[in-house]
Amino acid sequence: MSPHSTGRRRVHRSAAAGVPLAVLAALVLAGPATASSASGQPHVTRTATLGDIPLGTFSNGLLPGTVDDDRGVDLGGIGSDICPTGRKGEFWTITDRGPNGQIKIDGKKRRTFPVPGFDPAIVRIRVTGDTVKVLDALPITTSSGKPVTGLSNQEGRDEAPYSYDARTPLSYNPNGLDTEGIVRAADGSFWLADEYGPSLVHVSARGKVLTRYVPEGLNLAGADYPVVEALPSVLLHRKINRGFEGLAQLPGGDLVLAVQSPLSLPDTDAGEASRTTRLLRFSPKKNAVTAEYAYRFDPVSVVDPSEDDTSELKISSVVAVGGDRLLVEERTDKAARLQVVRLTRGANILGGRWDDDTTSPSLEQLDDPAASGVPVLAKRLVVDLGTVEGVPGKIEGVARVDHDTLALINDNDFGMTDGAGAFDTQGRLVDSGIETTVTYVRLPRGI
Repeated sequence: MSPHSTGRRRVHRSAAAGVPLAVLAALVLAGPATASSASGQPHVTRTATLGDIPLGTFSNGLLPGTVDDDRGVDLGGIGSDICPTGRKGEFWTITDRGPNGQIKIDGKKRRTFPVPGFDPAIVRIRVTGDTVKVLDALPITTSSGKPVTGLSNQEGRDEAPYSYDARTPLSYNPNGLDTEGIVRAADGSFWLADEYGPSLVHVSARGKVLTRYVPEGLNLAGADYPVVEALPSVLLHRKINRGFEGLAQLPGGDLVLAVQSPLSLPDTDAGEASRTTRLLRFSPKKNAVTAEYAYRFDPVSVVDPSEDDTSELKISSVVAVGGDRLLVEERTDKAARLQVVRLTRGANILGGRWDDDTTSPSLEQLDDPAASGVPVLAKRLVVDLGTVEGVPGKIEGVARVDHDTLALINDNDFGMTDGAGAFDTQGRLVDSGIETTVTYVRLPRGI
């Protein structure tokens, strides 16, 4: 157990097994798999759950001395994305920036980092029965081998980081990454999507950052790895905490990145009200963006009948499904729908008027982009996950297992909630009880 595990508070949590440093494994007891009684309808065929691994044990096993107090937090947040390793039941996953929340102080929300030494990691898992086991993990490090951390990058652009109780300011870190998407290249290296920049990050097979590609004009100074301004400058208008979230690798090797939410263009109000976001195509051979596409969300009440706030719409996952076709996840925190789109040459808007942030009205302000001549990607609904019994909330990762089966992974936010009640009077986590799960969904009609 972690030296900091004294006083941990549990809500329906199983006891953690010992965690070797080289190979991390979790034991878990999960409920029985659920399935739809309706023949021919999408249904859950299996649910597996990650057990308790103290975050200090996990982090210090990868990079000794990085976490001196995990505040009772267990490993979680690995559900930012999921992609198959090529072995049955095994997947690569990626954590986000680590435990974080929001607390109001004097009427203003502050972003908290309860475990500021946490380093985002690539985690290899295996689904066995109703258990998710951690097989291995790679820390994401700088050129000199130091942790990148998950801390905010730039003052005035990113949220100011604070301690667990939102009382003590923390230092910004230009190396920090909020990793949200992962694919593995043929040479064994990884590509990651980051929300801060937003940026596309190329890391070695051992997790060292090789290059971070950011928007032109970002002026990210002081990073301990190469930073290249190779993305359109219009991305500087990304909404805070809504940069790149989905990442897919097409059969030819090109990458597709999804901006999680509409850009704040020309301002926050426009972005909050918009249903139009963007996908970018990046060529690793050219180290350049080669195409950009307009993607139109369905109305929020269609995606999630319980929600009326358009700003809750997000893209959290994109999956290549053959040729230039993508499976796109539109979601709120409570519901999700999967759509198929085809990336056609005629839909490319890269370098046009919609990349000029002086264009008025902006792409994001158009009530009907197609009527204004924007070649919006056509889409077809594959499955409404909100109607499939047994699918948890906040699905952030989708992987294709075979022709008619998907693996879904949720983001449990490391068991954290927002507000001053997230930690007790001793500064220990009051766990939300939400577990990290991998859920298999069968689609009888395929994709």
